[in-house]
Amino acid sequence: MTSSRMRAVQSGNLAVVIPAFNEQDTVSGVVRVALELTPDVVVVSDGSSDQTAAVARLAGARVVELHCNAGKGAAIHAGLEATAAPYVVLLDADLVGLTLEHLTTLAQPVLRGELDMAIGIFSEGGFMTDFGNRMTPHLSGQRATRREWLLSVPRLAQERWPEPAITYALKNDNVRWGYVELAKLSQVMKEEKRGFWRGVKHRTRMYLDLLTFRRRRKRDLPDPTHGHEPS
Repeated sequence: MTSSRMRAVQSGNLAVVIPAFNEQDTVSGVVRVALELTPDVVVVSDGSSDQTAAVARLAGARVVELHCNAGKGAAIHAGLEATAAPYVVLLDADLVGLTLEHLTTLAQPVLRGELDMAIGIFSEGGFMTDFGNRMTPHLSGQRATRREWLLSVPRLAQERWPEPAITYALKNDNVRWGYVELAKLSQVMKEEKRGFWRGVKHRTRMYLDLLTFRRRRKRDLPDPTHGHEPS
């Protein structure tokens, strides 16, 4: 990152927002690297029942605590509301191998004005995480974007998993976006964190929720016959 861009970051133009649910084992490492990029690091503890909030606060983040587990969309929205920075980097709280280079690779295209959103894709981080990330790159939690645009995404705060809502908005708002590779970065698999069967159950619920986004979106569309007499 150039010196001018670093001055922009230091002047408060960039924040890092980290939604987290029961990630006490990994969140501090993510926070510490994020603080190398910007002093404005916000962790949103999404109704965590462990020490996620305390660990993140001890690592140097500002912490927003949601009293119940409202979902990733609500956590991201709360994090965006907690900062005034015009640009944000979104990170998962369970990343392994995160470096400052990963963050600058993600943030640079947006700070330079080349993209409105950059989406990070794992490479060489591990077979399973690489495979999953490349099969469904639109579900990546590693992103850099303009805060104002992200706040405008319909249903952002209502979606437990907001990636389909963000993808739909990207395709329909004429927004410039693209993928960037994040080499040797991975994350802890759900089956590792929660135990195999609980992890599988959680993953299945996540995919079911993701697959039903279109139905929820259509349900919320205004009725085109509203206010008109039936013909």
